[in-house]
Amino acid sequence: MSQLRGAPRQYWVALRAMVVFTIALGIVYPLVITVVGLVAPSQANGSLASVDGKTVGSSLIGQSFADKKGNALPQWFQSRPSAAGDGYDGGASSGTNQGTESETLITAIKERKAAIAKSDGVDPASIPADALTASASGLDPHISPTYAREQISRVAAARNLSEAQVTKLVDAAVTGRVLGYIGEPTVNVLELNIALAKLDPSD
Repeated sequence: MSQLRGAPRQYWVALRAMVVFTIALGIVYPLVITVVGLVAPSQANGSLASVDGKTVGSSLIGQSFADKKGNALPQWFQSRPSAAGDGYDGGASSGTNQGTESETLITAIKERKAAIAKSDGVDPASIPADALTASASGLDPHISPTYAREQISRVAAARNLSEAQVTKLVDAAVTGRVLGYIGEPTVNVLELNIALAKLDPSD
């Protein structure tokens, strides 16, 4: 009987706890996080990048720097190949899921290697893997510093800039390993091309 007499009080305590935690965790906490996200750097809004007030993309998602026919534009640094949808489709993130023995993949790599060797005037054997293969997401916005530096001569020639000017931009765009040891150094292609456009605003 004593347990039954204490039951209403336990229910009341449980009800009050539920109300308090619902308000704290269901309303207050999400509002605080939302405000922090809006005040903090651009990640909360998709890390959008803009030039002269016009949004040109997201630094988190790779994009194409090619003409309507898919031909790489020589005046821009090129991104990794993409297998997401028709290419760099944020709604269809995907890799090729092709194994190393896939004839389709082998053929694609050979074609890309030949095209890059011709456009950049480099030895096919020196072309890095990230220039030839898509990332697992198909949306990787980064390339290796090696691939970025390989493109310097082409970009400089296309823009009538010195290689020293473009090299300086590439060196400034290199991001080191996370915490000094996780991952590899990378270059964000969109951010590099924005810096390039500011150096040479003719585009």
